[in-house]
Amino acid sequence: MNPSLQQLQPYAFERLNALLRGVTPNPAYSPIKLYIGEPKHPTPSFIREALTAALDGLARYPTTLGEPSLRQAIAAWMAKRYGLADIDPATQIIPVNGSREALFGLAQAVIERTRPDPVVVMPNPFYQIYEGAALLAGARPEFLNTTAESRYALNLGQLADSTWERAQLVYVCSPGNPTGAVMTLDDWRVLFELSDRYGFVIASDECYSEIYFDEGAAPLGGMQAAAQLGRAGFPRLVMLSSLSKRSNAPGLRSGFVAGDAAILKPYLLYRTYQGGAMPPANFAASLAAWQDEAHVADNRRLYRDKFDAALEIFAGAVPAERPQAAFYLWLRTPIADTAFARRLHAEYNVSVLPGSFLARNARGINPGEQYVRIALVASTQECIEAARRIRAFYEGL
Repeated sequence: MNPSLQQLQPYAFERLNALLRGVTPNPAYSPIKLYIGEPKHPTPSFIREALTAALDGLARYPTTLGEPSLRQAIAAWMAKRYGLADIDPATQIIPVNGSREALFGLAQAVIERTRPDPVVVMPNPFYQIYEGAALLAGARPEFLNTTAESRYALNLGQLADSTWERAQLVYVCSPGNPTGAVMTLDDWRVLFELSDRYGFVIASDECYSEIYFDEGAAPLGGMQAAAQLGRAGFPRLVMLSSLSKRSNAPGLRSGFVAGDAAILKPYLLYRTYQGGAMPPANFAASLAAWQDEAHVADNRRLYRDKFDAALEIFAGAVPAERPQAAFYLWLRTPIADTAFARRLHAEYNVSVLPGSFLARNARGINPGEQYVRIALVASTQECIEAARRIRAFYEGL
């Protein structure tokens, strides 16, 4: 067996199951599950119809890149969303089976195992795929603690020059999971300067980019920042996006990678051997989804309504703040986050995720400790009821 598998830690949800094992929730309350970032809004009917109308495609093998139409639709969306009018769909976009697959595969394609002590840098807390991808690529994860004191911004100065010299890949997530923080143009400028100095690739995870609260202030994207800074060709930058959150289609497993053609070419070779071609029906549904924005705006409105309602209920009792984007509340707890999650489940039948499960100890702290992640993905009424229960629980501590 691959010895690197032994380095993988249990997934956060496995740890939550173990934490809650043996707990009998208060039967006076119906269960409300807010621990996983799985969208619960209905998948738009036109996406489902496009999927079923293309089922004849099951009779043929798909190619890794698929037909040009999807890449062209994604390029058109990127031009509208980010002002990137000169994207080449043939060399700078690859459809993928969800950004999770691509986040993992990119590390396998990028990391040069022959170089001594390869390093992959990632935020802390973080999406656990980053860590697993690094370990299974033969690299060592290095963590950048993101804390409330810095408004959850990446503090790149936490790592020594000797570590940056070994860095081959840096994962960033903007808007962030779990904090919802959005990188600024200055943040990107500093990161690009480090990439120029040390030669590492940047993987910009932007799967929450379309969940935001001000229709006039969409989050800045990595490729958008590169273009604004005059970085022609997006050197050493790859952006990853997804339909899971944007279009409420996590089961479709559809997204794309875009960016530096010199990075995407070897990654495409890796995917050809991996067998990552998108099924034709998924391809057709994805094409329909990327060509429509009305359902995305409706989706944002539903999240905005839930945040408005929850924060109104919390006011004066629960120290919760609206994130810059995404659909999580990153809530500080007055007791240990694990005890908070276990007791909330037992007493009020609401499930949330301890923040310490989303982070690692780095430079003397686990930045997720004494936080819980609350995913406002359930129905509006369930989220309102959960907020009432959380407030009652918080006031009783």
